[in-house]
Amino acid sequence: MAFVRSLQMAVLAAALTLTAGEAHAEGFFAKLFGGGFDVQPVEAVPGAAVPMKYKRQRVRYVTDEAPGTIIIDSDAKFLYLVEGDNRAMRYGVGVGREGFGWQGRVKIGRKAEWPTWTPPPEMRQREKQKGRILPASMKGGPKNPLGARAMYLYDGGRDTMFRIHGTSEPWTIGHNVSSGCIRMVNNDVADLYERAPVGTRVIVN
Repeated sequence: MAFVRSLQMAVLAAALTLTAGEAHAEGFFAKLFGGGFDVQPVEAVPGAAVPMKYKRQRVRYVTDEAPGTIIIDSDAKFLYLVEGDNRAMRYGVGVGREGFGWQGRVKIGRKAEWPTWTPPPEMRQREKQKGRILPASMKGGPKNPLGARAMYLYDGGRDTMFRIHGTSEPWTIGHNVSSGCIRMVNNDVADLYERAPVGTRVIVN
């Protein structure tokens, strides 16, 4: 009985030490007993790797869009998660390079932690012409181009093949670097992943 009571107290203490920003107790226990914690923890990004203006921060942001909406300013390289009351959480991003930029209104159709990368045939062919052979798919992990998290963008139930995803190359944030996807440092994409459920509206300007 003493052992059981000690175990109960240890679990309770762990739950009580969680901050509101980390997880709710309910979510904690769901992950604890459901195996939902990262098998690969998201590593911290070195402070000097990303310019200060692209670091995650809460800012004043005036918009008529509803709280919970994601707005991407491709020119400024910012992603805003609208919070209401003229406030938003702002993240620095990398966007499509010349010829691969796009605009539109889509939704997060699904999400994945440490996702498998499956480059589309067009990308594989394009890279092959440059002498670079891409794999048909790559398991999730720190070296995977999709990083720690991916949010798949859908238009009317159709996968657009664009994603909001992580990257292990923080120096690319603030630049036009991708084939149309929106990339974030792994810490930031993991934070957004927890805040933005499937069905979240995404506006790309």
